Amino acid sequence: MQEALEFYIDGQWQQSQSDARIEVTNPSTEEAYAVIALGGDADTNAAVTAANTAFDGWSQTSKEERLALLEKLLDIYGRRAGEMGETISKEMGAPIDWAKGAQAGSGFGHIKNFIETLKEFEFDRLLNDNAPNDRILYEAVGICALITPWNWPINQVTLKVIAALAAGCTIILKPSEIAPMSALIFAEMIDEAGFPKGVFNLVNGDGMGVGTQLTSHPDVDMVSFTGSTRAGKLISKSAADTVKRVHLELGGKGANIIFADARDNALAWSVKRCFGNSGQSCNAPTRLLVERSVYNDAVTAAADAANATAVDMASKQGNHIGPLVSQLQFDKVQTLIETGIGEGARLVAGGPGRPEGITEGYFVRPTVFADVNNEMEIAREEIFGPVLSIIPFDDEEEAIRIANDTVYGLTNYVQTEDSAKATRVARRLRSGMVEINGMPRSAGAPFGGYKQSGNGREGGSWGIEDFLEVKSVSGWASNQ
Repeated sequence: MQEALEFYIDGQWQQSQSDARIEVTNPSTEEAYAVIALGGDADTNAAVTAANTAFDGWSQTSKEERLALLEKLLDIYGRRAGEMGETISKEMGAPIDWAKGAQAGSGFGHIKNFIETLKEFEFDRLLNDNAPNDRILYEAVGICALITPWNWPINQVTLKVIAALAAGCTIILKPSEIAPMSALIFAEMIDEAGFPKGVFNLVNGDGMGVGTQLTSHPDVDMVSFTGSTRAGKLISKSAADTVKRVHLELGGKGANIIFADARDNALAWSVKRCFGNSGQSCNAPTRLLVERSVYNDAVTAAADAANATAVDMASKQGNHIGPLVSQLQFDKVQTLIETGIGEGARLVAGGPGRPEGITEGYFVRPTVFADVNNEMEIAREEIFGPVLSIIPFDDEEEAIRIANDTVYGLTNYVQTEDSAKATRVARRLRSGMVEINGMPRSAGAPFGGYKQSGNGREGGSWGIEDFLEVKSVSGWASNQ
């Protein structure tokens, strides 16, 4: 059993001052392989104190100094990317090829992109050409608590940490206690890169413990959280008494609108995109809206694609999906599959239980429901598993109405060869992101949502700006 009982505080590894422990489980085998410490008040306070002490110096460093450290970090990450992928695969069940590619690769990509963004970012700007003595200064918001999830662990760590460091903030990172091992490797990289002590701190813990201690702490200036909408609401309430900034990236229930003139491969792409990462992505297109004239063929194609989706151990190479992350998540998805059947949705692929031949691990059958309506729980609840709900529509107006009829507003998708229709629909979808015809968003594009999918944006210049305050200064000497 691997023991990871230390936290990274004030530039060194320190033994937890709490006796609480939790095991880290391999979801493919249901066997614990590591144990971590869960921090308490003393650990949290030590990390906040270290970040507070370091803030004045770090916030005043030049852009060039921050860039030099981030570039060194990128080199270290590149050298250890394989190890990062193996760790992510083991802790949260991503198949090893996917873990080394998309999962670990996302961390490298975000660091690289933030470096390029920071090079061009102006922290000191003129108000306008007619006001030469007015300056707009972008300054670090302060001490930031960063709380990250288990489903894309290093993706979210780097989206938050690198943006905050680039902005000049100091940090306390609390990764998910379910998948914490990749964050510990990242802390080793930070240490090797030589960031000043106290700039980056890591304390493991759960939401009710370290999470709440950070969100309510009077010396924490900002909380950036990625996770469920339910948890995001609790964090907002916890942070309210100290009026700290709260950045939330929460759940989603994306609509994928398939018009009759969509490309031939739109259905296969849609199912693959929904089931990727075993359905454990907040931006997954889990509601498939299909124009009625092609509905029956689409249901058949979606069922065929689901039945062709392989499920296997995360440690095996290949193009398959792995298990869900935990028993809790497995049970939730099983309950919602049963709910869909009980609501009268037509099960055309998959269903309850594990895939045939699998007797252990948190594996779920790739599942497709047809004849779903938008009032069913499976159409409104974020399932977070490989479960697709197909809903028919008659025309463009109905498709937009169904797509927007949700508390969420993260990512929607449009599939049509009519470019005018695609852009027209994209403008009316109430979501922070829209992808047309499977075209992925480019590096540095902002990630975030409307409504109960959260607030703020991650990635590119928007990600850095979320960690900055805006100061307006008059009487500035125009030659300075």
